[in-house]
Amino acid sequence: MDGWSLYPSAGSAYAYVSRGVHPYIGFGAGWAMLLDYIVIPVFCVIYGTLALQRALPWLPFWLGSAIFAGGITLANLRGIRGTARANQILLVIMFIVLGAFIVLAVRYLVQRSGVSGLFSTLPFYNRATFSVRRIAGATSFAALTYLGFDAVTTLAEEVKNPRKNVMRAAVGVCLFTGLFGGLLVYLGQLVWPDYTSFPNLETAFIDVTGRVGGALLLKSTAMLLVVANIGAGLTSQVGAARLLFGMGRENVLPSRIFARLHPVHKTPDLNVILLGILAFVGAQVLSYELTAEILNFGAFLGFMGVNAAVFGQYWIRRSAGHTRSFAGDVILPLLGFLFCAAIWWGLAMPAKTAGSIWLVVGVLVVGARTRWYREPLRMPDPAIYE
Repeated sequence: MDGWSLYPSAGSAYAYVSRGVHPYIGFGAGWAMLLDYIVIPVFCVIYGTLALQRALPWLPFWLGSAIFAGGITLANLRGIRGTARANQILLVIMFIVLGAFIVLAVRYLVQRSGVSGLFSTLPFYNRATFSVRRIAGATSFAALTYLGFDAVTTLAEEVKNPRKNVMRAAVGVCLFTGLFGGLLVYLGQLVWPDYTSFPNLETAFIDVTGRVGGALLLKSTAMLLVVANIGAGLTSQVGAARLLFGMGRENVLPSRIFARLHPVHKTPDLNVILLGILAFVGAQVLSYELTAEILNFGAFLGFMGVNAAVFGQYWIRRSAGHTRSFAGDVILPLLGFLFCAAIWWGLAMPAKTAGSIWLVVGVLVVGARTRWYREPLRMPDPAIYE
C-alpha cells in the first residue's frame, strides 16, 4: 500500500513500476493496465446491456449499448465531481435492491428448511461438483469483482490528502467487496444450488433474485445490474482517461492529445470521448467471455508489475524512511506476483493472443518515443508528487 503514499499521482501501476523497477518496465505495466481500463467500459456496456434486455426484452443490443456508452461519456465530461455525485446516487439504489434480496433470500431459505437452511458448507465445497480446473478457470472471472480498487489509485491527484485517503479507499473497496459480495454469492448458492439449470449463466444472479422475490425483484435486479455497470463504467472510463493523461503528460504518448484538459471541467476530455467510442464499438464486436478474459490479461500483468515494484522499491533500493521487512518486502510481493502469474497463465488463448498483440503495439509506441530505445523515457519533475 505504500506505493500510493509514496507516489500520489495519476497513472497507478505505470507510476509505481516506473519508479520501483524501471521506466521501460513501468511503461509495460501501464500499457497492460491501459488495456484493462479500456476494456472495462466495454465489459460494462456489454453486461449492462444484457441486464437491461432482461428487463426490456424488446430493446436492440446496439441501441442499449449506445445509450450506455454515450451516457457514461457525457457524465465523465462534466468532471470528477459529477462522476462522484452520480456514483453516490447509484450506490443508494444498489443498496436498496441488494438489501431486499438479502431479506427475501433469508426468508425463502428459512421457510424451505428452517433456520438450519441458512448454514451450509456446500457453497464453499461440494465434493460432487468440485473441480480444481473449473475453479482455476473461474478465478479470473471472480477477480473482475475486485478490479475497481485499482481505478481508485488512478485518481490520486483528484483526492484530498491522497497519501492517506487513496490507501484507505482502495483497501476499503477490497474488504467491502469481499465480505458483502461473498454474502450475496453464499445466499445465491443456497437459493439455487444447481448452476447447470440457469436459463442464462451471464445473468444468473437475476434469476436467483426472481426465485426469492418474484418478477418484481427480478426486474429490479436487472435494473440494479444496469445501475452497477453504469457506476463501474463511469469509474473505469475516468480511470483510463487519467492513465492516458499521466502517460501524455510525461510525453510517453503525444501530449497535445492525451495531456489536454478541458478548460472549464478540467477533465481529459479527448481521452474520455475516445474511450466512449471504443466502448461502443467494442461492445458490437466482442463477446462477454472474451472481453472478460482480455480485461484480466492486462490487469494481472499490471498487478504482477506492482508486486515487483514493491520488492524493487523497498527491498532493493531501500526507500528513505521505510523500515525493511523480509516478510512485507520480499515474501508477500513474491506470493502476490506468483498468484497473479498463475491466474494470468490460465487465461484462454484468444485473450492471450489479443493481449500479446497489444503488448507488441506498446513496444512499438515506446520505441518510437525513445528513438528505438537509444534514449531514456523522460520522467516528470518529482515536484509534482509533493
